[in-house]
Amino acid sequence: MILEPKLTLGPVLFNWPAETWRDFHFRIADEADVDTVILGEVVCGKQTGFVADHLPAVIDRLAAAGKEILLATQALIADERDRRATADLVAGAPVMVEANDMGAVALLAGRPHAVGPLVNVYNEATLAWLVRRGARRVCLAPELSATAVRALGEAAAEFGVALEVQAFGRSPLAISARCYHARAHGLHKDGCQFVCGRDADGMEVRTLDGEKFLAVNGTQTLSHGYVALVAELDGLGRAGVGRFRLSPHSVDMVRVADLFRAVLAGRSDPGAVTAELAGMVAPAALENGFHHAKPGFTLS
Repeated sequence: MILEPKLTLGPVLFNWPAETWRDFHFRIADEADVDTVILGEVVCGKQTGFVADHLPAVIDRLAAAGKEILLATQALIADERDRRATADLVAGAPVMVEANDMGAVALLAGRPHAVGPLVNVYNEATLAWLVRRGARRVCLAPELSATAVRALGEAAAEFGVALEVQAFGRSPLAISARCYHARAHGLHKDGCQFVCGRDADGMEVRTLDGEKFLAVNGTQTLSHGYVALVAELDGLGRAGVGRFRLSPHSVDMVRVADLFRAVLAGRSDPGAVTAELAGMVAPAALENGFHHAKPGFTLS
């Protein structure tokens, strides 16, 4: 196992009520054993500002608790409003920014920053290019296999950049200019009535045969199952991954963080932790297929 692995709580991807979002982070500050918390609207520019009134208090509470804080940019800059919001965030952020779009990567060139999992980094050349532009940590895309992560881990060690892998939560697979959530409710994106707020963890999608398939979160497509790289933590550490991301869902994320910390510290058995996580996310399933170069929804 690597020395001092870090736990990161990713940005909330879902349209939670502002007070729910605030209270969630207050509890994370007070109770969760995580090193870093990422804040910011990643999925939909229309939701930017919903939590703005609470953001200063959340930052203060997390900082007082000793958490490192990053601010994330949107994953798809679709119009002039998104472009201005991204530029304003990059220009005024008091902490490190995580870029989730190549436009943000361009704006951050020349200053230390992080790169999120929605910027595809599939090979060493891309990683080297990002490092030359100022990237100091990179969260890899969830569909990478252990073999690919190992190759990037060796390069990251050479370049002096920290690697992160999502270890828990629905995988962020794609994002679109179209809003699937609005369309499913017979609404246009511009008049969506923010129906995505009805699904705290995304809206379930089934195939025509009725099989559970994906989850939709506004303009974002997620996996139906929850990634759980518990038994893989040790191998990822030896492959050069020093940070493990927990993506927030409506389950008890303090408990999720405790479970992962216990495995990283060698205090808990990965099998027992996986079983507890399976109970927490049911009726959805756990999965780790991409890591083992299998269909993503499978669990090895």
